[in-house]
Parts: sequence; structure tokens; C-alpha cells
Amino acid sequence: MKRISNFLIFTVLLTLFIACNNKTSEVSDLDKLRNSTNEKSYPAVQMDSMQAINSITKQKVQELLDLSTLYLSGNRNTEIDTVIYSQMESYFHKPDSLTFKTLLKELDSMKAKTAKVSNLNVYKEFYKKDTLDYAKFDVEYFDSKNKSLGSFEKNAQYILLSTSKLKKEFKFYFLDFYSKPLKKDSTSVGVTK
Repeated sequence: MKRISNFLIFTVLLTLFIACNNKTSEVSDLDKLRNSTNEKSYPAVQMDSMQAINSITKQKVQELLDLSTLYLSGNRNTEIDTVIYSQMESYFHKPDSLTFKTLLKELDSMKAKTAKVSNLNVYKEFYKKDTLDYAKFDVEYFDSKNKSLGSFEKNAQYILLSTSKLKKEFKFYFLDFYSKPLKKDSTSVGVTK
């Protein structure tokens, strides 16, 4: 009897030891953000151009929101906060002091700790002779207890710049984040007084 109980205890301890050592090492969100750049972040799967642009845009919007919430959770004056802020700036074609004002103000006023992007669609608007690329998406904010603070419809204007004509490679940049699309002229064609 003593031999059976010792065998059972040994088996339980061995099982616990194996279970404790087989933990999967999952990469944290902080490590993902720390190692992400504005290069080669698109999937290697073959897609048509609109699917690829949708996928890249959704990824870039989510990354920028993740960086923004991470930046706001810090002191905003440490060395890591400076690195996070400069990484946020790398997502914009010509960043300036007003680039993040609307985004950070909204996240800060809602005390959002995380954000999730959904229902993203890219579209083009034509203004005079220019074609402007926009992304329309829903963003849901969550507090520190992962409770939803609400879902909001947002827009972002972006640009794809060619890096190599031979390889058909592009770099993705935001021109304006949380932008408002151009207002259409309220006077319909042919109606004059």
C-alpha cells in the first residue's frame, strides 16, 4: 500500500513538473510594439491590391492606436516614452506638433487603455485634380478593466509612396489621423439662382 501511494505521489509530482516546464512563451504586446517598424509588416500571402491595402491599413491603424495608448500610460517624459513617440511619428509622412493632438486628447479624455479596430474600408475621394486615399473604420476603446467605453467611427487619410519601381514596393504613411473627409458642395449641379 505504501508503495502504491509513493508511486501515485511520484506520478503527480512528475506531471506537475512537466506541466510547469511546458509553458508556451508568448510574445507580449509590448515586445511586439517595441520590435515593429514601418518596414515589411505586410503578410506574405498573395492578395489583390485592395485586399493588401485594406490589410496594411488596418494593421497600421491598430499599431498606431496601440502605441498611443502605451505612450499615454507612461509618464510622457521618460526615455522609453520618447522612443514610443518617435516611433509614432514614423507612421506619418510629415509629423508635426499637431499630428497627435486629436488622437491623444480623445484617448486621454476617455481614459482608454486599449483600442481595437474593426470594419476598416479604404476608399478614394476626388478633390479637384487630386485623388485622396482614406480609411474609414470603427474603433472601440476599453478601460483598464477591459470594459468597453464605446465604439466610434473614424477616418484617416493615408498615402502610399513608391520606394522602388522595379520591385513595386511602397511605404505606408498617414497624412492625417482621425481626419474628417472633405465636405461635398451642398449646391447640386445645375441649380443656380
